[in-house]
Amino acid sequence: MAEDLYQVLGVSKTAEKDEIQKAYRKLARKYHPDLNPDDKSAQEKFKRIQEAYDVLSDSEKRGAYDRYGSDFERVRAGGGAWDGGGFEGVDVEQIFGGRGGGGGGGGFQGGFGDFFEQVFGGHPGGGRSAPRQPRQTRGSDVRQEVPIPFNTAVLGGKTEIRIGKPTGTESVSVTIPAGVETGSKIRLRGQGQASPNGGPTGDLILQLNVTPHPYFQRRGKHLDLKLPLSIGEAMLGAKVDVPTPGGTISLTIPPGSSDGKRLRIKGQGVRDPKGDAGDLYVEVRLQLPTEIDEQSEELIRKFEERNPLQPRRSLIW
Repeated sequence: MAEDLYQVLGVSKTAEKDEIQKAYRKLARKYHPDLNPDDKSAQEKFKRIQEAYDVLSDSEKRGAYDRYGSDFERVRAGGGAWDGGGFEGVDVEQIFGGRGGGGGGGGFQGGFGDFFEQVFGGHPGGGRSAPRQPRQTRGSDVRQEVPIPFNTAVLGGKTEIRIGKPTGTESVSVTIPAGVETGSKIRLRGQGQASPNGGPTGDLILQLNVTPHPYFQRRGKHLDLKLPLSIGEAMLGAKVDVPTPGGTISLTIPPGSSDGKRLRIKGQGVRDPKGDAGDLYVEVRLQLPTEIDEQSEELIRKFEERNPLQPRRSLIW
C-alpha cells in the first residue's frame, strides 16, 4: 500500500500551502543527500519527501490526489484504454461512491458517464459533449551554473544572479544556505521555461560552483588555513590575529614552531544545518625575506654556529 503523502511530510490533510512548504524545508534539510552522502535510507526518504511535496504543493495535483489517492496520476492521464474491466489499480467503487453496474442493468448506471465527464471532459463513444481538450504540459526546467564566493558558501547569505528571459536578462536575489558546496543545487520554482500551451512554468535549477579562497580550503566540515609567519614569530612564539568564520581571534604560536606545524581551533569550521561546526586547522608557513644585508647575513651565520642542527639526519632513499 502506497505511503500517504500527508504522512510523509507530517502534515494534516487540511494543511495550508505555507505549512506544507515549511514542513518540506525542515525535512529536506534533515535528509538531503548532500548532508547524508553514505546513508541510502536517508536518500530514499528524501526522494519520497520530494515526491510528496511536488504533489501537495500543486493545487491541481493535490485535488486529484485527495480524490483518487495514489492512482491519481493514471486517472488524470486517462489511465489507458477501457477494456470493460476497470482501470488497473483504480478503485472504481471509490470513484463513483458505489458499485458499478449490478442487477443486470447493463453496468455503471448513473456513474460511467459522470466518470468520463470529470476525467476526460466528455462521454465515451458519444457525440453529446465537447471534444477532449489537449492536456496542458509543464514548461521545461532550466539549469544554470552560479559562482558563489567561498565565504558565502560557508556562512550563507544572499547573492544576485542574472537569469536569461525571452525579453532579456533579469536580476534575482537568491538566498544561499550556510554550508553549501560545489555541486549543491537550489530550485527556484516557476523561473524556468514557460509552458507551450498554458500549463505551469518550469523551474530554474541553480548548480552552485564555489570559488576558491587564496588562503582557506575546505574538507567537509573542517577548514584548513596556511598561516604566514616570520622567522621571529615562529622561533620565539607570538600572538597573531587570525580571521575565522566567527570573527577574528588571537592565536598563540608556540616558540619553536617549524614550517608545517598544525594548530587546531575548535568550532571555527563550517556549520551544518543542525548547528554543529567543524574545526579550523592552521598550518604554519614560514615567510622569508628575499634579500638581506651583510650585517644580517653575518648574524645568521653566528646564529647557525651557536645553534647547530642536523635537519637531514634521517633523510634516506
